[in-house]
Amino acid sequence: MNQATEKLKPYAKKAKKQAKEIKKVISETVSAVRSDIKATRERDPAARSDAEVALLYSGVHALAAYRVAHRLHQNGHFFAARAISQAARFVTGIEIHPGAKIGKGLVIDHGMGVVIGETAEIGDNCTIYQGVTLGGTGKDLGKRHPTLGNNVLVGAGAKVLGPFTIGDNTKIAANAVVLTEIPEHCTAVGIPAKVVKKQGVRVENDLDQIHIPDPVAQEIRRLEEKLASLEEELRQIKETKKK
Repeated sequence: MNQATEKLKPYAKKAKKQAKEIKKVISETVSAVRSDIKATRERDPAARSDAEVALLYSGVHALAAYRVAHRLHQNGHFFAARAISQAARFVTGIEIHPGAKIGKGLVIDHGMGVVIGETAEIGDNCTIYQGVTLGGTGKDLGKRHPTLGNNVLVGAGAKVLGPFTIGDNTKIAANAVVLTEIPEHCTAVGIPAKVVKKQGVRVENDLDQIHIPDPVAQEIRRLEEKLASLEEELRQIKETKKK
């Protein structure tokens, strides 16, 4: 009996160590999910209670699944990690690669169509709206996806493509396409995105999101001017012939 007990001791020790690690992972995951729920309550005026956010918000569900999948991915369980992320994608419409690095307090509002790539990194207290892609261009190796600093907001439908950094406290406008690095404390809009505000001060450039000229109207106006010019020349020719 003593000999059998001695043989089982290494296994018992290993099982105890694994149980301790699992308990730590669960504790850290629960803490992160609580932070996500708190952030959603603070930033979403439609959120009425923690229970509502925890049970009904797809962004919170996707993040909870990601945090479990990310742990598995870190420990080399790549297939299981991807299985969880794909199941979460099927349920929530949000695809987060388990290899991505995401800080605390991320809010994915509505979330349908959000894609976060494998080497993407997201700081603390960021906000991402539906249809956002943190993706690559297909030309880079290794680090292929963007890095978001802390307190970054990415508007609905925006595409951030490439291995560059979006600085802290920066806002990316809806439907913007960001292909280059954006400094901190900036607002970027357009396709491709340009900085229109820095440190709260408007940046002078030729980008105007409202007063955009109508190319069809411009072409019609040019043709009208050309026609008027030709009619004037024809009138002068006729008068010359009469004389």
